[in-house]
Amino acid sequence: MRQTDEEFILEKIKQLRLIDDSMFNVALNNNIECVELILQIILNDDELKVEKVTTQYTIPNVLSHGVRFDVMATANGKVYDIEIQRDDNGAVPRRARYNSSMLDVNSLRAGKQYSELPETYVIFITENDFLKRNKPIYHIRRKIEEIDENFNDGTHIIYVNGASRDDTALGRLMQDFFCISPDKINYKILADRMSYLKESKEGVSIMTSIEREIYEKGIERGIERGMERGRLDSLNDIAVKMLKDNVPFETISRYSELSMEQVTKIAKEQGLIQ
Repeated sequence: MRQTDEEFILEKIKQLRLIDDSMFNVALNNNIECVELILQIILNDDELKVEKVTTQYTIPNVLSHGVRFDVMATANGKVYDIEIQRDDNGAVPRRARYNSSMLDVNSLRAGKQYSELPETYVIFITENDFLKRNKPIYHIRRKIEEIDENFNDGTHIIYVNGASRDDTALGRLMQDFFCISPDKINYKILADRMSYLKESKEGVSIMTSIEREIYEKGIERGIERGMERGRLDSLNDIAVKMLKDNVPFETISRYSELSMEQVTKIAKEQGLIQ
C-alpha cells in the first residue's frame, strides 16, 4: 500500500540525525545546554559558558548578500556561528570568510570602537573531510607570513571533519551527529533532546510541522520546475520548426525568448549546423 503524506513525514522524522538541517536547527534552538556541550568539545574548553543561542539567525543586507546562520551563540563575550554542511559546496572558504565578516557587522554598533569587536568563531561541521587532509579538526587564522606569527585580529574559522569518528571526545560527538537512534547517542544531553523530538508527542508534533512545511515547499518547487520545463520544451519545439523553415537565428531568439546560445545549441542537436 502506498504511503500517505503523513506516514512519509513520520518515517522521515525517524531517520533524521543532528547532521540534518531541520533536526539540528530544532534541537539547538534556544538550547544552551546542547550548544554549550558542542562548543566545549570542539574548542576543548570545559570552562566555556554559553549565554544565548538562536537558530536561523538572519542578518539582512540591503546593498549585497544577506546571511542566515544555522546557530548563533554568545559565550564568554565571544560570538559563535555554527554551520552544518552536508554538501561540500556550502562549506567553501569564501563562505566562511563572508560569515565571519557578517558576524563583525552585526557585532559592532554605531559609536563603538574597533577595539570593542568581540572574538568571533565560524565553525563548519561537514559531513565529509572537506579540506581533505585527514585531520579531525582544522583551525584557520590569519598570520604574518614574514615572521610566521598569528595576526591577532580576533577571527577564527574552524572546520570539523564529520567523517572522523574515533574514540575521542570530538570523535564521539561526530558519532552522535550521524546517529539515528537516541539510545545510541554518547552524550546524554544530546540523547535526551533527540529522544524528545523523535519519541514524545510534543516533540514529534514540532518536527511534523516543520517537515510538513519542508515537504510542501519541495512539492511546490517541483511543480514550478515542471511547469518551467514544459514551457521550455514548448519553446524548443517552436524553435525547431522555425529553424527547419530557415528563419534567422536572431528572429527565433527574439520571438521565442530563447537566448542565441540556446537557439544555436538546438540547431546543433538537430544537425542543422556543425
